[in-house]
Amino acid sequence: MKENGTTTALMELIRAGLWERDAQLLPYGEIDYTAIYNIAETQGVVGLVVAGLEHVTDVKIPQMAALTFAGSTIQMEQRNKAMNGFIAELVKKMRVADIYTMLVKGQGVAQCYERPLWRPSGDVDFLLSDNNYQKAKAFLLPLSSGNKHEERYSQHLGINIGQWYVEIHGTLRTGLAARVDREVDAVIRRLFYGGNVRSWMNGGTQVFLPVPNEDVFLVFTHFIKHFYKEGMTLRQVCDWCRLMWTYQEQIDAEWMEKHVNKAGLMGEWKAFYNLACKYLGMPDLDSRLMSQDSSFDKKAEKLMAFILGGYSGNKVKDTWQIAKIFSWKTLRYAPSIFLNVNWLKVRERVFGRK
Repeated sequence: MKENGTTTALMELIRAGLWERDAQLLPYGEIDYTAIYNIAETQGVVGLVVAGLEHVTDVKIPQMAALTFAGSTIQMEQRNKAMNGFIAELVKKMRVADIYTMLVKGQGVAQCYERPLWRPSGDVDFLLSDNNYQKAKAFLLPLSSGNKHEERYSQHLGINIGQWYVEIHGTLRTGLAARVDREVDAVIRRLFYGGNVRSWMNGGTQVFLPVPNEDVFLVFTHFIKHFYKEGMTLRQVCDWCRLMWTYQEQIDAEWMEKHVNKAGLMGEWKAFYNLACKYLGMPDLDSRLMSQDSSFDKKAEKLMAFILGGYSGNKVKDTWQIAKIFSWKTLRYAPSIFLNVNWLKVRERVFGRK
């Protein structure tokens, strides 16, 4: 990544906010706070930058810049409180209707941050077993408005309920390749049939979340899907980091290594972990899997440049840039990236089985 004063100052602030530690901005010279704000907003890390600004020890933040960042955090807090209230009420209503669900991504992961209300909220994502997925569809559709779109292969339905966009998932398949999706399915089966859940007390409502091992794996495979197919931001990597950091004592590195290997994603794991170490200050948590591997430093540099550069929306152009980082993987995933197919999907649709 070709660094300048703005990007290096941005990363210093993100690290300070992510880990609640002191930051020094004097070494970066004159700082363009407007540029930092714009990049932070695009990358979904405004809250982390604001937290980082509170830890700056060597310069005074200009008043206008401080007010701009503070205004954004107030809006985030208000939205997050409203969303948490909506989730609590909806989970209670679904439970009364004998529908049991897990909250994935989003507000569940936010609880791993020092300041959960400063993480920008997006959609409300529920993961359900096959039976509960069908019951949830029947229960939620009458409450919804606007267009409804269901993806059969991924068992995913997105609906609008009031001001909120709710997605219900029967799986969290990536659509990248059969190998990846088989492993995602295996991890989700372990969640549902092994009772592997933890909970978040959201107000007075108990909201179920995946246990740390499965949560880390699913957050990782989800942003890998975004990386190859849809575009991703630094916030998704920060989520992954905070999740691993918060639950480091509960993560089974041998279990994680096995599933990442079986999914064929070890190269991506190591490259993104190196990015997290080099640029986000992520510490080594395990000697074999969650540690910086210098042989992936170049890929980490290219990854950071690509993410900060933003996705163009031109699939051919973006995929070409990704191919410069993961050439063989991009070729392998090309049918999914461009045609939205993989063999597992074809088998299900042709033969009607998993």
